Amino acid sequence: MQRWRRHLCLFLCIHLLVYLNEQEVEQIDSDASPAERVQRAMNCLPLTLEKSVDDSNSSSFRRWTIADYSRAYSSGEITPRKVAEQFINAVHESSRAALPMSFFINYDAEDILKQATESTLRYERGDPISALDGVPIAIKDEIDCSPYPTTGGTKWLHKVRPCTGDACCVMRLRSCGAIIVGKTNMHELGAGTSGINPHYGTTRNPYHPNKIAGGSSSGSAAVVSAGLCPAALGVDGGGSVRMPASLCGVIGFKPTFGRIPHTGVLPLNWTVGMVGILAGTLEDALIVYAAISGQLPSHEPTILPPKLLFPLLNSTNPISEIKFARYGEWFNDCSDEIRICCSNALHLLCEHYKWKTVEVTIPEIESMRLAHYLTIGSECTTSLSSALEKLDFAELGWDARVALRVYGAFNSKEYIKAQKMRNRQMQIHKNIFAKADVIVAPTTGVTAYSIFDDALKTGELDYINGAALVRYQIAGNFLGLPAVTVPVGYDKEGLPIGLQFIGKPWSEPTLMHIAFAMQALCISHHRKPKVFYNLLHKN
Repeated sequence: MQRWRRHLCLFLCIHLLVYLNEQEVEQIDSDASPAERVQRAMNCLPLTLEKSVDDSNSSSFRRWTIADYSRAYSSGEITPRKVAEQFINAVHESSRAALPMSFFINYDAEDILKQATESTLRYERGDPISALDGVPIAIKDEIDCSPYPTTGGTKWLHKVRPCTGDACCVMRLRSCGAIIVGKTNMHELGAGTSGINPHYGTTRNPYHPNKIAGGSSSGSAAVVSAGLCPAALGVDGGGSVRMPASLCGVIGFKPTFGRIPHTGVLPLNWTVGMVGILAGTLEDALIVYAAISGQLPSHEPTILPPKLLFPLLNSTNPISEIKFARYGEWFNDCSDEIRICCSNALHLLCEHYKWKTVEVTIPEIESMRLAHYLTIGSECTTSLSSALEKLDFAELGWDARVALRVYGAFNSKEYIKAQKMRNRQMQIHKNIFAKADVIVAPTTGVTAYSIFDDALKTGELDYINGAALVRYQIAGNFLGLPAVTVPVGYDKEGLPIGLQFIGKPWSEPTLMHIAFAMQALCISHHRKPKVFYNLLHKN
């Protein structure tokens, strides 16, 4: 049995059951329904004062939260139906702009209004399902969600793999009353970091529409940043949630591998990919996490995960004695503006809470990146093997075309060597976590870069910027570790900068406590994006 478990960790990155001494948490019953878990999460949140997002003073800007939607609906100030109508108008407006934002691959106005009408009736009866009832939530087009096809950002994949129903995570959101508003745009096959898609248009960054939104969960990050949804789902196989979240100035949260059901997600990278959450605030990330976590379907390969714990973000006793592992050479391998901003944010966090930084070395980072690339590429081509045999590669963008050709050159011997590197890095990181609670680094090495017209129709091969974007992402996916990015500032062009925290397996509550603390120190300086929609206005 022990030998089997070692092999399971080697190839599936499923972490053995551990008991962490996490502070200020509440244990959640394993048989609690998604709506019950959402209520428990709401009980963990601090009370917040209402504040208008129409305030023209940028220092007071904040996005509407799930709690704001719930309060507005319950008080009768606005209805889910009205919000849905304003959402549809906003998406139409964004598509007609001089620079189309290309937020969605697919959305159905009639289906959205139907869901919103049902939610409105529940509020009129005084019987909403949960705080998520009537709240617009978007889904990356890598996750099954009726009535839409699952394209994976391609023009052909849905023809060979029809969507037959909702993914498990989508079903759980629906059971809480959330309005599923459509399938967000993404980098084709998740095979890049820019979000430039030659088939469905390139998702643009709400802070600067001439800049990329990042990938591959580009649309999910952008709709949250632009105020169209307080939260969205993405899939993170190589930083695909955290990178666009950082570039678009929102929270990006990837749980431990095996914590969130993967059923109904395109099986493009089954040992490194993970459903993740993009949200305007850490509180909203917790609420969505509460809805979609819980017991895994019986057919998913796993060992029994630890008990589900939620962080008590309303606690009057902040967690203490946190130690951050910082590898200086790696931390500083980014633009000067990111290095200074992230260093200042970390210093502020440690100074405010009396937390400490421990200098460490993480060896063989580049080897780990290559091993991850080989793993994700091998799994992608294996998953798509029958379809690729018949595929006309002219149907692919240039970058996806090149990526699949490279992936197809990998062999089984190289894959096994990559898994040996994975096992070695798991031990290296285990030793680091013996000294510290969390690894800290910038989320990306550069901020959002410019979109060039010649890339819009063909896709883009920008390996320099791509390598800088993915630099800090690999451990979260290759080793199955939980990670979260928090917006901490802006560069001279006003483009967002994110700081990332990478935790021990199953340490989601501690990560959320830390991210919430970081958010509290930075949120008063958040700036309004150039493209922003206020769905709760009453006009």
